[in-house]
Amino acid sequence: MKTDFSTLSKETIEFYRQFSDKKSFIPVYCQNNRIYFWALDEEGAKKADYMGIKLGKISVVEQKSKEEILKAMEEIYGLIETDSVLDEKDEELLIDEENILESSYSDAPIVQLVNKAIINAVKQRASDIHLEGQKDKFSIRFRIDGVLSEYRKYNKKIQESVISRIKVMAGLDVAESRRPQDGVIRVNVGTKTIDIRVSVIPTVSGEKAVLRILDTNQDKLRLSDLGLDEHLLKLFKDKLSYPNGIILVTGPTGSGKTTTLYSAIREIVTVEKNIMTIEDPIEYRMDGIAQVQVNPQIGLTFESALKYFLRQDPDIIFVGEIRDVETAKAAISASLTGHLVLSTLHTNDASTTLARLIDMGVEPFLLASSILMVIGQRLVRRNCSYCAEEVEPDSQIADIMKGYNIVIDRYKKGTGCSHCRNSGVSGRVGIFEFMNMTEEIKKKIMQRADANEIEKAAVSGGMKTMFEDGINKVKAGITTPEEILLATRL
Repeated sequence: MKTDFSTLSKETIEFYRQFSDKKSFIPVYCQNNRIYFWALDEEGAKKADYMGIKLGKISVVEQKSKEEILKAMEEIYGLIETDSVLDEKDEELLIDEENILESSYSDAPIVQLVNKAIINAVKQRASDIHLEGQKDKFSIRFRIDGVLSEYRKYNKKIQESVISRIKVMAGLDVAESRRPQDGVIRVNVGTKTIDIRVSVIPTVSGEKAVLRILDTNQDKLRLSDLGLDEHLLKLFKDKLSYPNGIILVTGPTGSGKTTTLYSAIREIVTVEKNIMTIEDPIEYRMDGIAQVQVNPQIGLTFESALKYFLRQDPDIIFVGEIRDVETAKAAISASLTGHLVLSTLHTNDASTTLARLIDMGVEPFLLASSILMVIGQRLVRRNCSYCAEEVEPDSQIADIMKGYNIVIDRYKKGTGCSHCRNSGVSGRVGIFEFMNMTEEIKKKIMQRADANEIEKAAVSGGMKTMFEDGINKVKAGITTPEEILLATRL
């Protein structure tokens, strides 16, 4: 059966939304006096017939699976425009455990507003939702591919109600508005299960909430999709086969470190291996591994969890982040007693990581004997494959590249189209540097050399820097010189 949601009138969509349970049927196409439906079962077919009669049209019904109907719901919700400036405070703040696409059209307006913001953020692949008050308005912004853009502006009067709705969904104290609060929301958006990390803080313009969207879909956790070339992919897999040692992934917040390590874990998870993680928060849920959430209130920290893990007969341990010398020493101790340890650290590049650990108080001989590899990474925006065209670099970009002894006569750049919302970019890809621990680097560590000396030793040993990896991706048409310079020039 043909599907074309653009043939459905606003009246048809609004009538469909009035049903309190919509997961058993959906209108997919309308032509002349016929309206075509997908239905899950007999109950759904009856609803379709009823809707057709009410709209004065002939119903044509085809049976489909629940997954197909939910995917169709994701598409049809992208066409709905029901937001308006709201003035009255919502009194029905309900905890949203169900699929938010299945909410009724008659649901409270604040619930509708929040649900639609989440739906659209997921549809547009946003990583964060910012809800904040300003002098005379309340705005919602999405961070898409690393860049913030405004989604909607509203009357400031609804700010308190929207933030209260967010608090209820996250299990926070609605009455508390003087101190920061953190929480987690788990919702289903169509076929996707989404974890949302919520942070609420008080500001002079009222409370601000930031929602970090964590798609728990494991299918996208593949090493081959990260942007690693064949050589780096082989090197990474080789190090993951080691029985003990530490692999560190470094970079700033939001550079994809956790995604890289979970992709690695997905590569090696088997019934023969006991894999344990300690995280804050748990960003991906994965079968076959034991995941533990940090809880400082009961003394469950990264450091203490590592000590308990060693009594659980682990093969591989993932430490969400090394934040202090105690955690660093505990991770090193675990690696030296026969365990493979994966972790992250907030540093600018691979060479800085080793100098930083020494500055934190870790003995150089422990680093030299435990570290297998350090990976530095950043995320850059991909060119849209639909509208990318070859362009010539402007004089400023050309001059900067010449300073690095690089000549780029032409490169691909997205010009903007409907597929990329006229941005010219679609998604992000990683740029990497893999510092393999050579004997020369170990000598530098023992000499307490600075980051520059360590980097020189790594480059002479064959390491390709993030900048070089990025330039290769520019030459391959994946991204632009502007993106690489923005991500790597300090």
